[in-house]
Amino acid sequence: MDLKQAIRDIPDFPQEGVLFRDITTLLKDPVAMVESVDQMKAFLEDVDFDLILGPESRGFIYGMPIAYTMKKGFVPVRKAGKLPAEVISMSYDLEYGSATIEIHKDAIKAGDKVVIIDDLLATGGTAKAMVDLVESVGATVVSLNFLIELDFLEGRQALEGQTINSVLHY
Repeated sequence: MDLKQAIRDIPDFPQEGVLFRDITTLLKDPVAMVESVDQMKAFLEDVDFDLILGPESRGFIYGMPIAYTMKKGFVPVRKAGKLPAEVISMSYDLEYGSATIEIHKDAIKAGDKVVIIDDLLATGGTAKAMVDLVESVGATVVSLNFLIELDFLEGRQALEGQTINSVLHY
């Protein structure tokens, strides 16, 4: 199945000159949705890891079914101020400004092997912030996995030395 055919392109969103790759059309198609999850899961079949970490909101969409089927824990990465217990935070720049992400302080421990799953690798800012969060507690990121990678934005450069897998490339 050509998953790119299930993704809608929206020009000039969120700002003029940007072509937004909208996965909501893929997600509503049961065949495409299952295929996209299966392809992301396939990257992990021979990977030794403890937890999947996924940022809101689309990292939840992909991270949870993979964690469930692989019988691994899932750690949600939230925007600042959304988690109720003690958190650790990381601020970073992204394509259209800056942001802060957080995880519960007790979500990941030293020595854990973590997989990061998200829908999109663009400039690498969000992914790098997640790697930095994981490493700040003495854990290791063993793989970063994305549905879509925007190659022309060179996000891999921000993640040098990491194992990166992407289902689709634009």
